[in-house]
Amino acid sequence: MAGGKGTRMRSALPKVLHPIWGRPLLGWVISAVRDAGAERVVVVVPPDAAEAVTAVAGDAQTVIQHDQLGTGDAVRCAMPALEGFSGDVLIVSGDTPLLTAELLSGLVAAHGAEGAAGTAATFRIATPGGYGRVIRDAAGIRIVEAKDATAAELAIDEVNAGLYVFDADALRPALAGLTNDNAQGEYYLPDVVPAIAAAGGRVSASLVADASLLLGVNTRVELAEAAQIIRGRILETHLLAGAGIVDPATTYIDAEVELAPDCVVHPFTILRGTTRLAAGAEAGPHSVLTDATLESGAQAGPFAHLRAGSHLHAGARVGAFAETKNAEIGPRSKVPHLSYIGDATIGEDTNIGAGNITANYDGVSKHRTTIGDRVRTGSDCVFVAPVEIGDDATTGAGSIITGDVPAEALAIARARQVNKEHYAKRKRDA
Repeated sequence: MAGGKGTRMRSALPKVLHPIWGRPLLGWVISAVRDAGAERVVVVVPPDAAEAVTAVAGDAQTVIQHDQLGTGDAVRCAMPALEGFSGDVLIVSGDTPLLTAELLSGLVAAHGAEGAAGTAATFRIATPGGYGRVIRDAAGIRIVEAKDATAAELAIDEVNAGLYVFDADALRPALAGLTNDNAQGEYYLPDVVPAIAAAGGRVSASLVADASLLLGVNTRVELAEAAQIIRGRILETHLLAGAGIVDPATTYIDAEVELAPDCVVHPFTILRGTTRLAAGAEAGPHSVLTDATLESGAQAGPFAHLRAGSHLHAGARVGAFAETKNAEIGPRSKVPHLSYIGDATIGEDTNIGAGNITANYDGVSKHRTTIGDRVRTGSDCVFVAPVEIGDDATTGAGSIITGDVPAEALAIARARQVNKEHYAKRKRDA
């Protein structure tokens, strides 16, 4: 269910699209559901966010809840997409990014072991607040929304997590019979519980020991809390797999980043998108890599910024205060410091001098710079693309290269130095 308005986020962005480490909230939920073994995923979305949510839902099917009439109505909107299906239906909220595949598969297993027509996940909380209370009796359970509960019911500390498994054939008629005769004037999904019980089905509750896994995100504060927990999970996964993360407290890694055993990530480093570090590669310290690839022995940092499409081949290095974008840096080649290398291909064993720039944009289009093998460029060179520098060529410091340089040639493109004798004296006497 991803149809909530998320007004407490104070954001124009739909709540379920707020990112956590390279994935939207909804993406984390769908991933957990998929990993738990779901064969089909249906996402209920509001009309004003349908296009945006569909774009991130992957191969999940989206259906629109045209009117915000409650959780029961949301599930009712989804059921036509499951026409003919007679198995278990797992219902989760799209704003619960901490759910794990283990929790979800365990809930489905408990549902099957009980032979239940419906199972609700529950947890205990010291201050239940606005959660629906779970009332257990000989017939199973019933759930009472906080606004409709009596004083005695409000004292109960077992609450509804909003996470369910239902037999599809038991769920359909229960949904059809829902009414909105309650304090909110909405169609509550928990109201299917007594309806299923009245039809002779058993509804059970499965108590979740770790309530933190059920955290729903409704504010930016809760978003930050969830992000911190997920960040810890990502770091732990990489560390246990053999990646060398020097200081996890100052390292930030997106969900889709790949780290091979024996790579090294130094402190104050951010790895974004689909960045990949091979064994022996090093990133940081104080570096940002986005959709970049570092092969074995490659280094980026300190204070390096590798943007999308940066590829450092084996033994290559991008150093301090250098930026690359859509750039191939060949084996053992170096961009040591203070340079911008964009839309460029650099061969092997080439050294780029300090302060070099590939001027890749002419105001209309991007153009590529190609620099060959074993090239030596002087400091403060500008390569005005498109331009090609041949193997074993050299460029003089301060040159603005606007034409191709042949292999093994020396290119100097700068004004000749002129010294004006006695300039200071003439200026004083003027």
